[in-house]
Amino acid sequence: MNGFDWNAVRESLPDLLNGFRVTLLATVLGTLVAAVLGLAVAVAGRAPSRIVTLPVRAVTEFVRSTPLLVQLVGAAALFSSVEPLYIGIAVLGVHYAAYTSEVYRAGIDGVPKGQWEACRALSLSPRRTWQAVILPQAVRNVLPALGNYAISMFKETPFLAVITVQEMVFEARKYGADHFAYTEVFTLAGLIFLVASYPTSLLMRKLEKRLGH
Repeated sequence: MNGFDWNAVRESLPDLLNGFRVTLLATVLGTLVAAVLGLAVAVAGRAPSRIVTLPVRAVTEFVRSTPLLVQLVGAAALFSSVEPLYIGIAVLGVHYAAYTSEVYRAGIDGVPKGQWEACRALSLSPRRTWQAVILPQAVRNVLPALGNYAISMFKETPFLAVITVQEMVFEARKYGADHFAYTEVFTLAGLIFLVASYPTSLLMRKLEKRLGH
């Protein structure tokens, strides 16, 4: 039985770090898409007209009910002329927006009714009510949950390799195939994921405690 090849670890590290930059970029941009789109979905879901709420709910349920992998492959087939990384970022953002919308909804529902009543008493416009009173409180309360979804997204970026995005796991698989060193490179990739995600998890826990969750 061959031993662990430390030379493979050292040689593959630059390639994995290049892939990690792509992984990080997809996570950051995907999180931004999920945060903004999820908020828009949550607000649209409270619209008085069913013409707005029914399509929003239908699309949200469809996204939640289908695997991320299927969504990636389907989007890549439909938009074959688009750069795979852009497709991956968009699909990650839309997929997680379906979940962050529920987080936002819970945060909005958690705003005391007295706040809504005070806004009406002050004759604030709906836009002013949302921007100045409701959303600041709702977003503050759900920040830890949004952070946890960002960590989950980070750990699901290896799925992007299926549509040929050259993220870290794609690079690990490529190096492993070329040098027959799968154990070494995938161990290294796992350690990089751990080093990157664990401190963020600790930060989210501290944030939860500070916000009283």
